[in-house]
Amino acid sequence: MTQPAPKNGIIEKLQKEILSLQGFRQLPGGHRIDFGLGEIESSFPNQIFPTGAVHEFLSSCPEDSAATTGFMSGLISRLMGQSGACLWISSKRTIFPPALKAFGIEPDRVIFIDLTNQKDVLWAVEEALKCETLAAVVGELTEVTFTQSRRLQLAVEKSRVTGFLHRCNPRIVNTLACVSRWKITPLASELEEDMPGIGFPRWNVELRKIRNGEPGNWQMEWVAGRFRHVRPTFSEAKTDLLQTG
Repeated sequence: MTQPAPKNGIIEKLQKEILSLQGFRQLPGGHRIDFGLGEIESSFPNQIFPTGAVHEFLSSCPEDSAATTGFMSGLISRLMGQSGACLWISSKRTIFPPALKAFGIEPDRVIFIDLTNQKDVLWAVEEALKCETLAAVVGELTEVTFTQSRRLQLAVEKSRVTGFLHRCNPRIVNTLACVSRWKITPLASELEEDMPGIGFPRWNVELRKIRNGEPGNWQMEWVAGRFRHVRPTFSEAKTDLLQTG
């Protein structure tokens, strides 16, 4: 007589099947990319940054845009690994390619495509996301409709390419089919003790939306080629408590 499967096992199996139908498929062979995001990963389905999906990033000013580019670059460097390639598509490029080296990306492995209008950018992003040989695709644009974002998500569910939509100062923050929505803002860096110069890039990372996950807020910095969590000081924690209380 066979024993009935434990309820926890059945629920876990159903959850994996639902995530698979929604585009959250595990890579063959159990391959898992270590993004080094630490406790942020507990917010994601399967506790890992969703690949083969489209992520939306919002910026409202040039400072936020620069911070967002830095954070995205840290993620893209993990996706690219030692041999991957990335397409960076925009109508008004703001990134300085040599700066990507600070995040472990060799600029000659990134193909930059500059187009004249956002309609062309969106078309190019969709076509690029269909290319299975790419590790990542970045599209810098402002306005995207739900229908347009749905086409992008359908493209990556087939190709398994990871897409990043960086929306700079959009008129309307509308609902999209992207699996996540992020807001990255810069934080003041801190110098290492007895060291001259400037500190490491530091950000406030706000995950506003994540499908089948839990939104949250963290402080992060980029140190020695990796993400590192920054613990708020007592005064910062007290301020946050007063603001939320």
